[in-house]
Amino acid sequence: MPSIVMQLIIVLSWLAIPVGLVCVIDDWLFKPRRALGASPAPDPALAAWCYRALPVLLVAVVLRIFAAEALNFSAVLLIICVVTGIVWLLDAALLSRRRTAAARAAGRDPATQPEPTTVDYARSFFPVALAVLLVRSFLFEPFRIPSDSMMPTLLDGDFIVVEKFAYGLRLPITHTKILDTGEPHRGDVAVFRYPLNPREDYIKRVVGLPGDHVVVRDDRLIINGRKIPLKVTGLYNDGCYRNMQLATEDLDNHVHQVLLCPVPLEVTADPLPTCPRSDARGYICGGTPPPDALPLYEQKLVEMNVPPRNYVMIGDNRDNSDDSRVWGFVPERNLVGKATYIWFNWDIHRKGGPIWSRIGMKIK
Repeated sequence: MPSIVMQLIIVLSWLAIPVGLVCVIDDWLFKPRRALGASPAPDPALAAWCYRALPVLLVAVVLRIFAAEALNFSAVLLIICVVTGIVWLLDAALLSRRRTAAARAAGRDPATQPEPTTVDYARSFFPVALAVLLVRSFLFEPFRIPSDSMMPTLLDGDFIVVEKFAYGLRLPITHTKILDTGEPHRGDVAVFRYPLNPREDYIKRVVGLPGDHVVVRDDRLIINGRKIPLKVTGLYNDGCYRNMQLATEDLDNHVHQVLLCPVPLEVTADPLPTCPRSDARGYICGGTPPPDALPLYEQKLVEMNVPPRNYVMIGDNRDNSDDSRVWGFVPERNLVGKATYIWFNWDIHRKGGPIWSRIGMKIK
């Protein structure tokens, strides 16, 4: 999204707060009084302007939510629950009685007086927001894959379902574990909060468990002195990646595919001519790289002793993954859940639209 447009969206989304507050106060407290006059009074100029501007500003808020990379949706849902719950409770306990008394004093039938739109929305949104918050916090949560680090298992643009209860039930916002329901197993594809910035969610494969000795040599895993079986099955070319090795890895009977490059992987400044994605770079394994190629940072030998209550997470795209080989361990408290299924796929930067065949795929 162009930066100027994004800046405009940010400004409009912030403006939605005071404008929305004016609309809520007027609709909830003052509009019912104006409706009780002999001839209903028109809305004041400020309120009328706010009512007209609010739909546009709310669209900006929605666009900003979708564009945000580190938005805490649980916090958003919690705020919606608190605000709508307070409005509903206060109206039911206090203001609705005052409206009824005011209508009778004006000689009107209270049953014929319309309820404020604010209260109607609050009563409608509160149970929905609460139900979604509970499901997202304790059962299932949708995530979107934003990178290539888990190729070929997961593609950029995959929308996945994550079991929140797989590694314990946690409170929203604070992430405090309240019930121990399980632990990660070697080979799980797990979502976790990035240790260097817990506001960001990452997804990788669980490779090292607490107490393990993990060695990664030339993209091959050695765990507790045992070489993890890995068999190269052919080449991988998708237009954006060229001459990568496609291999099958058996991680404690958890068989999955990985991508490898036996020589330093080169990355171009722009997508290859054959790449259908407008936002991707070109990745070339072997051969003569183009003049604008840059070496991709990688570590060919890493050795780690996993401390208690920590895990080693590594991407299936072994030469293009920012993972534990670079920034270390994932604490148990940062775990979010286990990735289970792909429910949709659409990368807006890729030609051809959604990949329908990926819908319903189980994540191995």
